[in-house]
Amino acid sequence: MAGRVALAVRAAHTVVVSLGVLVPAVVSAAVLAAVRGREAGLRHVYRRSTGLLMRLGSTFVKAGQVLGTRRDLLPPAFCDELSVLQDAVAPLDDAGTRRALVEAYGTAEPDLFAELDPRPVASGSVACVYRGRLRTGEEVALKLRRPGVERLMTLDLALMRAGAAVMARLPVFRDVPVNEVMRHMSEAVLGQLDFAREAGNLRRLRADLSAVPRVWVPLVHDAASRPRCIVMEYVPDLDVDTARRCPPVLRRRFASSGLTAIYHMLFVDGFVHCDMHPGNLYFTRGGQVVVLDAGFSVQLTEQLRRLFAEFFLNMSIGRGRHCAEIVVRSGTGLRPDADVAGFLVKMADLVERSHGLPAREFSLIAFAAEMFDLQRRYGVYAAPELIFPLLSLLVIEGTVRELDPDMDFQEVARPVLMRGLFGRREAA
Repeated sequence: MAGRVALAVRAAHTVVVSLGVLVPAVVSAAVLAAVRGREAGLRHVYRRSTGLLMRLGSTFVKAGQVLGTRRDLLPPAFCDELSVLQDAVAPLDDAGTRRALVEAYGTAEPDLFAELDPRPVASGSVACVYRGRLRTGEEVALKLRRPGVERLMTLDLALMRAGAAVMARLPVFRDVPVNEVMRHMSEAVLGQLDFAREAGNLRRLRADLSAVPRVWVPLVHDAASRPRCIVMEYVPDLDVDTARRCPPVLRRRFASSGLTAIYHMLFVDGFVHCDMHPGNLYFTRGGQVVVLDAGFSVQLTEQLRRLFAEFFLNMSIGRGRHCAEIVVRSGTGLRPDADVAGFLVKMADLVERSHGLPAREFSLIAFAAEMFDLQRRYGVYAAPELIFPLLSLLVIEGTVRELDPDMDFQEVARPVLMRGLFGRREAA
């Protein structure tokens, strides 16, 4: 009963806030459309919808971040707005930190720590990060889950699933895999609450990326971690501006190492960190690339890993028809009015045009945007398991281009592709 009451209260709050934002937005959009055109009106609705997600809280922000990756289903302009969503949550105060420690360890002063600074060094919607030192002497970072966040996210996702079930019955969404998208979005959001899983992800990435020179994934201290917290080695002096202050030769090395790490995840191991934004990707003055926060990671099936690798290999040598066929084979289905033959022709042309571009002019973001547009137009649905890993490449492209404008994405991929297709470890 209490759960149903809480759900009803949260639903009422969500509806009231949503109507308060969307009704004026639609009215304003109609005026804008009449004065400046339909696109201006739609942009206004998309922008206000993104603002609404931020007002509704962390679950909706994270859901929006995930939905913003589905450029094969949503309008590109809406995805552009969703892509700017970032956690903007104040750090826990002393009382909140004590409560979180009690929930994690049963006490606000765990004996495991010789020192623990109560002031967070980083803050997000799911957790805050603290600096401390274990009694065994290791300096550590403690990622501590916010009190009550699991209950709130569970309520919000229940509301979203109910809304998705209604949307799926509407004629306008008849040809859109609403329930499937909702399922993958829920898994992505809830996965960031599962700290035991994230600790396992970090261990897996640390082992996998040990094969890539100059890439550092922090060591997890298993004995000190708990289901509501992760204790890992502390990486000092992390600063998002470090790379900008380094000489060009070191910046190019950062770009190569970061891109190689992503390719290794995608093509060799099939286990992919899908959230490589600047807050999770750092560079050190010693020339290392540091990868943090593995809560949003995806394990590709062996078939999808191989298809992904085959797609990039064929793209790197300009075999457009093969790439187009792989997109169709890896998809989740077709619209009833799908034009597969038309898609194959247009997709092959896209690959062949992209292959002929100089490295400085090739853009993964532009390539993916056109590919997703073709999928929407011709009714070919992409597999979410491939969309999320592709997102990791799109997210990192801006960082790589800033570090090395002449980076050849296709050339860097080739040796990793060869290993992924023809020389993988048996245990991978």
